[in-house]
Formats: sequence, C-alpha cells, structure tokens
Amino acid sequence: MTGYPTLADLTDSSRGAVIDLLFRMADDEIVLGHRDSEWTGHGPILEEDIAFSSLSQDEMGHALMYYQMLHELGEADPDTLAFGRKPGEYRCASLVSLPNNRDWAFCVVRQFLYDAAEGVRLAALSEGSLVPLAQLARKLRGEEKYHLMHGRMWVVRLGKGTDESRRRVQKALDLAFPYALGLFEPTNADAALADAAICPREANLCAQWLAFVGSILDEAGLTLPDGAEPVYGGRAGRHHESLSRLLEDMQLVYKIDPAAKW
Repeated sequence: MTGYPTLADLTDSSRGAVIDLLFRMADDEIVLGHRDSEWTGHGPILEEDIAFSSLSQDEMGHALMYYQMLHELGEADPDTLAFGRKPGEYRCASLVSLPNNRDWAFCVVRQFLYDAAEGVRLAALSEGSLVPLAQLARKLRGEEKYHLMHGRMWVVRLGKGTDESRRRVQKALDLAFPYALGLFEPTNADAALADAAICPREANLCAQWLAFVGSILDEAGLTLPDGAEPVYGGRAGRHHESLSRLLEDMQLVYKIDPAAKW
C-alpha cells in the first residue's frame, strides 16, 4: 500500500501537518468568500454583481468541505471553526482580508492572484498521497477553473483597455502582489507535507504560480512590481487589522446563539 488511503492512515507528524494545511486553505476561502459577498448589490454592472455573489458562494462552500475534513481529524465542528474563533486563531493570508474599499479593480486582481495560487495548489494536492484530500482537490479544481477564467479575462481586458483602466489595474496589482506572495508563506508543516508526498513545499508552489501569473500579466501589458517583499504573518495568526473588523460582521449572528440549529 502506498500513500494514505484514509485520514486514519496518517502518521502523527503528517496528521498535524495536514491539519495545518487545511486550516490555511479553509480560512482563506471563508474570509475571501465574505469579502466577495460584499459586492452583492454593489457590482459595477449586473453581470459582475452576480459573478462575485457566485464566487462568494463557491468559496464558502469549499471552506465548509475543508472544515468538515478538519472535523474528521478531531477538530471542532465546521460552524465553530468558521465562526467561533478569535482573529489570532485564523490562518488565512492577509491578502484575503484586505478591505474592498469599493475598488473593483483591486478585487478583480486579488481574485485572479488568489485563484491562480489555488489552482497551482489544488493541482499538486490532486496528485498527492493523501487520497481523501486528492479526491477533494480534483473535485474543487473543476469548479475553480471557472473562477480563474473570470479573473484572467478581466485582468487582460482591463490591462488592454483604456489608459484609465490600465492605470487602475496596475495600481491594484502593485498593492495586492506583496500580500499575494503571503499565500505561500512557509510554515513548520512544509517539510512533513513534502516528505509524505502530500503537498510540495510552499517555495515550489510559489515558483509555479509566478510563472503562470507572469505570462498572463505579460499578455495584459501589466508588470509585477520590482523588489516586492512578501507580507507574511497570516499563517502564524498575525493579521492585518481589517480581519478583526471583518470577523465582527461575519460572526455577529453566530455569536447571538452559537448553539442554534439552522
């Protein structure tokens, strides 16, 4: 038998690393899903109002699947994991919690950079040795490809559009890129995940991501900012102040009665 046919087959070291990975992915999804939901009723055109609402629904649904897998590994139930933790207990990258500020160009760029990163990670996980996670990754890749198509289309369209649209999307890229590098923040789980052939090291995933987004940005006539320093800390629970404000809104109803059944 090769690999890990079930979650129960994980060793102690690989189990802890998988839990770390799942928290990172789930928290990215739930927080970005909430940010995307803030465009509902406020999109620049009707089609994008609907598109971002759909993106939000998908991201939250994917977060639920990761939280369910965490629950199978002995963590709390999905509702508690999603809504019952303090800001410092979340492991999302800072990119996903940054405020929208009604800046649609920024949100398009953020979504594109994030979905490209997720595509690279899911592709790697789908070939990994942890069978339940590989199966889930293959399922989610089928849905996420449409997210990436949406972001890619708009980045190229805006980059090749008017001088104004190009200026705005380049400004958004300059702001978002250092935070996007934080999606690949190294963690103590890297070695165990790589050694178990579950997921490559973050540096390897980042290199693949840079090659992909670089080709799309070249097509759009956009340039990556020189010398950008990665914004790290999110994977260790050190977050941009915007996450605390976002969680106040996101957890409001849950905290009224955490024991309620919906």
